[in-house]
Amino acid sequence: MSNPKPRILQRSRLLPYLEQALAERYDVQVHDDEAGLAGYLATQGAQFTGYVSSARFGASRAVIDALPNLKVISNFGVGYDQIDVARARERGIAVGYTPDVLNDCVADTAFGLLMDVARGFSASDRFVRRGDWLKGQFPLATSIAKKKLGILGMGRIGSVIARRSGGFDMEVRYHNRREVAGSSYGYEPTLEGLARWADFLVIASAGGAQTRKLVDAKVLDALGPKGFLINISRGTVIDEAALLDALQHKRIAGAGLDVFENEPKVPEAFFALDNVVLLPHVASATHETRQAMADLVLDNLDSYFAGGQVKVAVP
Repeated sequence: MSNPKPRILQRSRLLPYLEQALAERYDVQVHDDEAGLAGYLATQGAQFTGYVSSARFGASRAVIDALPNLKVISNFGVGYDQIDVARARERGIAVGYTPDVLNDCVADTAFGLLMDVARGFSASDRFVRRGDWLKGQFPLATSIAKKKLGILGMGRIGSVIARRSGGFDMEVRYHNRREVAGSSYGYEPTLEGLARWADFLVIASAGGAQTRKLVDAKVLDALGPKGFLINISRGTVIDEAALLDALQHKRIAGAGLDVFENEPKVPEAFFALDNVVLLPHVASATHETRQAMADLVLDNLDSYFAGGQVKVAVP
């Protein structure tokens, strides 16, 4: 008699391709009812040895503790701030995620937002649609070439963003908790100092408690009325109320945001502003990248159940 397929809990709906592949390999139960999750796990949690989730939902301590036989978590996303990694390690649970395969598309989005908010492309589109071009010219915008690009988080994605800037002849500096050995880019020891220097400040850091509201009113004031903020990281890295106030009172020139503190709920006050571009967390949302992420979710599970280790483990 053949061994039964490992029982997997799928936390939320995923790509149809990924769901089909998971169902072919494993005994999968999909549970996307957030309100009923705790009750379900209380009665059914012991049957699962694997867990698949996304960066948005992760795996909290409560969820991990409600899965007493859990052996592996495979996360669809590079962000793992919603996973209680420390608790997983205490339990000896392997945690896999999907870095690197999304670097290019996220970097492209960062530059798309940078160009859009500086040149006013989305705002000028609305200008045309409203018929305002018949009444006069759209206001002058800000050039990108040869400007100063500051990057918070010179990791995988930050490094690709820095390379992209070469096509615009930009000067790059960055801020990390520590200097990156061998980096050819200038290091700023403080985030406030980086913001004061930069024309464009791109947030590419990890989320989580250590970076929560790291970009606060002081950093925004340092960026100043000619500076632009771009966030393709996590909404929690920015003090959203302080950012909204800075945009409303033109203490910074503008912002391009792909992420928000309480997604998908976006403060409606942003909607009235023409100096901010708002995206619905789509930085990695291309067919090519999501396919590669899905493949890595599968590879992490397959690798674990075949040999006891995920292919790409959370550091």
